Amino acid sequence: MGFKQLCTISIAFVFTIQISQAQYDPEKINKKVVALYEQAITTAQDGNFNEALKILQNAIAREPKFLDAWLSIGGLHGEMKQYQQAIDAYEKAKSIDSIYFRDYNLPYSINLAGKGDFEKAVAAINDFLGINNLSDKSRMVGEYRKKSYQFAINYAKQKPLGAYRFEPTNLGDSINSSNSEYYPTITIDGKELIFTRRVNGINEDFYGASRNGSGWHAAQPLSGNINTQSNEGAQNISQDGQWLIFTGCNFPGGAGSCDLYISYLTPNGWSEPQSLGNRINTEAWESAPSLSPDKKELYFASNRPGGFGGSDIWVSRLLPNGRWGEPENLGPVINTAGEESCPFIHADNHTFYFTSNGHLGYGGDDLFISRKQADGQWSKPVNLGYPINTIENEGSLVVSADGKTAWYASDRSDSRGGLDLYTFELRSDIRPARTLWVKGKVFDKKTGKGLPSAVELTDLSTQALLSKVQTDETGHYLVTLPVGKDYAFNVNRKGYLFYSENFSLSQQSDSVFNIDIPLQPIEADATIVLRNVFFDVNKFDLKPESTSELDKLAALLHDNPTVRIQLSGHTDNVGKAEDNLVLSNNRAQAVVKYLVSKGIDQQRLTFKGYGATQPVAGNDTEEGRAKNRRTELKVISQ
Repeated sequence: MGFKQLCTISIAFVFTIQISQAQYDPEKINKKVVALYEQAITTAQDGNFNEALKILQNAIAREPKFLDAWLSIGGLHGEMKQYQQAIDAYEKAKSIDSIYFRDYNLPYSINLAGKGDFEKAVAAINDFLGINNLSDKSRMVGEYRKKSYQFAINYAKQKPLGAYRFEPTNLGDSINSSNSEYYPTITIDGKELIFTRRVNGINEDFYGASRNGSGWHAAQPLSGNINTQSNEGAQNISQDGQWLIFTGCNFPGGAGSCDLYISYLTPNGWSEPQSLGNRINTEAWESAPSLSPDKKELYFASNRPGGFGGSDIWVSRLLPNGRWGEPENLGPVINTAGEESCPFIHADNHTFYFTSNGHLGYGGDDLFISRKQADGQWSKPVNLGYPINTIENEGSLVVSADGKTAWYASDRSDSRGGLDLYTFELRSDIRPARTLWVKGKVFDKKTGKGLPSAVELTDLSTQALLSKVQTDETGHYLVTLPVGKDYAFNVNRKGYLFYSENFSLSQQSDSVFNIDIPLQPIEADATIVLRNVFFDVNKFDLKPESTSELDKLAALLHDNPTVRIQLSGHTDNVGKAEDNLVLSNNRAQAVVKYLVSKGIDQQRLTFKGYGATQPVAGNDTEEGRAKNRRTELKVISQ
């Protein structure tokens, strides 16, 4: 279950094949120096690479043209991802005897590509593929590498880096330790970070840290009953920080080797994990969950039957009864005959990242981006490109609500030990929409008691319902607001007048919203402002953006057939008072006409215009005048 191990192609330290045209003859090397070489090989096989390098340096100090020693130095540096040192060693070996070196153009090319020099890597792999009588397996490996290098060259031409700089920053000693840390996940406000730590190199547990003004508080094991003696990992926290879905392997009562579980945040910490059930979990492997921001869709990786390859990405949707539905495969646009994993759906609910070794890339597992289209289908995946993707295997990636800050695990040179957590800025063309949010509590205006309610977000330009979420049992909610659109926001509960608000985010905005919402029981004298009823300046024709809100009002009146209401129009104080009075009256009448067209009895509806006589804010600012321009509803009787 843990973070996927990095794949490296290990090249034997010395080939046994002798090349007749070569000038270099290993038989002429001093026997004592050969003994040092053999000692270095044994040391390296025991995993002591640095000590082996010291021994090999001693050997070449005594025999500077000991080509096999130079090749082994290159191999060791390559295993340690010290690409430039590996390249230097290989080029030294090549300068001694280019014929003898030809077999080593494969690892030489890999290290060139690891450093990002793909043009030279292609030249080196072409030299390798030019060897006579190359085995079928070697040729297949060489052709695969050449294809990857050429992809990198073409990608760089199509998407030049320009001013972009890839500069991952280690999260520091508050987060990272001598153990491995991986699978970061973060709440929408960026204040809570949860990750997996491999404790003592064996047990995987969850740790969390909260952000302070200058950085992160020291990470601590998650409180509650979530960490066990078994391995927990590959987790994803909901945007509001209330749910944690994760992978548990070999849990008692599990359906397969690795299953998905959920834990809830309580006043006493995280609850005891619960299995997500037999629709999600099977005898196969399930892992790497990612929850949509509205908690309605769960993406995960599985090698269950019915997929396209080794592991595919699937999605399950939350049913009205609170259970997860039968998972659906994301299809051949996303999944391949290879392996796809590590899905992440951004807070904008449209931008999707995942890993794949089946789509064309740099070799191994690369990171890709796909975007949800208007019809719900996924766009063709795009490789995130070098240097985010490399010749190594890339792991999970998450992106903050700001749309530009990414988080991932890596074992870079400044690691505190094993894998560490890093953050970096995404290139602009592979960013999701910057996403704001509104959160708060819905409650009964008279009693103050929290109310479970439906919260809806509608695109004002298209009238499309973008999300519908349910508050928790105490009335708390969080709804994400991707920047770039204008939204109607409504809260509904049976027996209450609905609440309406709108958020204009088609232009750049940095605001987040905390709105506690008092719902009014449907009773005489209860009033609400219809904030999503719109008119052009000095006109009383309803704008198309008003449709969604007025349809909700019509539905409310159909559901409560005895209720009678008054619609009142109000203006600011700009212009003549008598003109404002007529305008406001006509606007209120326009709303009534619309409701009648939807089947509401005219006898249940009255209207009146008040002009600028009942302001709710000052008229000396545009913000105040905007509040005064409004349409109100008042319940006359039940």
